[in-house]
Amino acid sequence: MKPLLILLLTLPIANLSGQEVSDTVDYFADNGLSNTVKTMQHPAGEHHDGITYVCYQGPLEDPYVAAYDHDKKEWSGPYKAGESLLGKDPSAKIDNHGKPAMIIDDAGYIHLVFGGHGGLPEQGVNPLGNHHDGAMKHVVSKRPLDITEWEELNNIPTFGTYNQFVKLDNGDIYLFYRHGAHRSDWVYQLSTDNGRTFAPPVSVLNSKRTKGTEQHPVIYDTWYAWFDNGEGNDIIATFNYHVCKGPDHDGERHDSYYMVFDTEEGRWHSVTGKEVAAPVTKDMADRDLLVEDSGDLWTVRGAVRLDADGNPHLIFYRGEQMGLKHGGPKEVVYYRWTGTAWIEDQSDGLPVATGDLVVSDPLRAELLLAGNTAEGAELAWWRTRDGGKSFAKEKVLYALGERGVVTTAIIRNAHPDARVVIGGKGQGEFRRMYLVGDGGAVRRSAAAD
Repeated sequence: MKPLLILLLTLPIANLSGQEVSDTVDYFADNGLSNTVKTMQHPAGEHHDGITYVCYQGPLEDPYVAAYDHDKKEWSGPYKAGESLLGKDPSAKIDNHGKPAMIIDDAGYIHLVFGGHGGLPEQGVNPLGNHHDGAMKHVVSKRPLDITEWEELNNIPTFGTYNQFVKLDNGDIYLFYRHGAHRSDWVYQLSTDNGRTFAPPVSVLNSKRTKGTEQHPVIYDTWYAWFDNGEGNDIIATFNYHVCKGPDHDGERHDSYYMVFDTEEGRWHSVTGKEVAAPVTKDMADRDLLVEDSGDLWTVRGAVRLDADGNPHLIFYRGEQMGLKHGGPKEVVYYRWTGTAWIEDQSDGLPVATGDLVVSDPLRAELLLAGNTAEGAELAWWRTRDGGKSFAKEKVLYALGERGVVTTAIIRNAHPDARVVIGGKGQGEFRRMYLVGDGGAVRRSAAAD
């Protein structure tokens, strides 16, 4: 992209006040780069006091932030919030691992963590894994609830990727991530002072070398994980197993697991309450935390939420080896815990898609899924009223004329009009960015297009 065009794309966006629909467009930015958002790096947005704040990966793989005032119907931003080490070599492929995650602390300051894909050897020894590229960074807004200026806080390791925030009701902020490249532990760091300092990393999932084969003499047990709020001050997690092979590494992943962190007692336990010692190993996970043994089928981790009775409901993605390896069809799989057993959905009605879920009572769940259709792509609610025996598409929130949509997880404390951010096709590697809720895409002034 030419420098002048990048400049135009990153200018602050005008507001919608007094604009007719004919004077507006349905996207809030057109500089989302490549796989600009994903459910893994979450939250990617938060609704706070009538304003929805969102973040995404923009030009040169740097993080960008925008905000929408629901009462005033005004947009501000997007503003560049920091500078990633990734994306600065024009001859290199877009890395796509350094997407930002966002949280707002109890004092109103907005925090982003971004830019990591394991760190570089010149940054020092990674005590909990290996290196690859980039540097995980932490920036905070200079003023509460103001996205125009940011400062970097040098208070987390550079050796991170797949950054995820979990904020508890007491204000504690947990930062979860993989502490390096593939062969690294998953860890958390705790801040009790609004993100100004973090305690040292604590390992949750253990990466270790295991028995190899003639074809693959080096194999490590590794993981992909997703963390979020549970009941009270609990944190819940779902994860899958990655067979990290060498040489000839590929994306082979299997199975699905679930566990709970009681932050008040500092212990992890299974869905039945059985304590498991952290960091969790493959043997421990198979014995106490297994949701599904996928056999020869490959899986991709999804998301997990609790119903009103505190029972977990989770989704993940499952498919044949070649389909997953090359980004082909992956079916959405839905599981729920009944109190005594995991029950898989019996429906063939779910699309090939990715997304998140909202759960009310034990038999009612809504999956917000973004995926391709014969006409292009769409973001739609898929609902079950019978505990997963059947699913039906109940409402399309937004339809795009082209395939290849990407989506965030559901925005923290989401406003009904602003559930998720999605990225559609744009110009070259750049995507148009949409803030979408029950009323469709939140529009902005066409004057800034």
